Parts: sequence; structure tokens; C-alpha cells
Amino acid sequence: MATRRVSITIYGRVHNVGFRFFSREAAENIGLTGWVRNSPMRTIEIEVQGEDTLLNLFYKKVRHGPRLAHVEDVVISDIPIQKNETSFDIFH
Repeated sequence: MATRRVSITIYGRVHNVGFRFFSREAAENIGLTGWVRNSPMRTIEIEVQGEDTLLNLFYKKVRHGPRLAHVEDVVISDIPIQKNETSFDIFH
């Protein structure tokens, strides 16, 4: 199976609703690596890496987000793989 790394930007009511923690839990449960952070533009930025089938599971979760979130749009693009990454982190 192919491994990919993608950049995901999530738009909507996504700050102050637990989105970063939700994303980390989802990624760790699925077995993905990468990071998540709040953007000053009031979006959520994620870089996530793993096999295509696992990434698809992650996409489904972040398209809905945590209970208090309201996701309006999701933009996904491929970026270079990060070698030797072993965790999924939250950046502030």
C-alpha cells in the first residue's frame, strides 16, 4: 500500500471546540503520524501521513469534527513525506 503525506486545512467553526485533540486522537487510533495546529486565519491546519486506506478513514472523521464543531470546507493537498516521523503532535 502507498504511503502519502497530505496537508489538510479545515474551515468553519473549528477553534475552541476541541478539534486539535479530536484530530490527534483520531490519528493515533488509526495509526497515522503528523501534527495539527490552530491557524491565525481561524482554520485548523493538519499534516498527516500514512497509508491511503488509513488516510481515508481520517478524512471522514475530520470532515465531521468533534461534536461542537461545524466544518464548512476541507482542502487537501499532497506534500512530501517526512521520514522517521513516529507520532502525531499538537502544536500551539
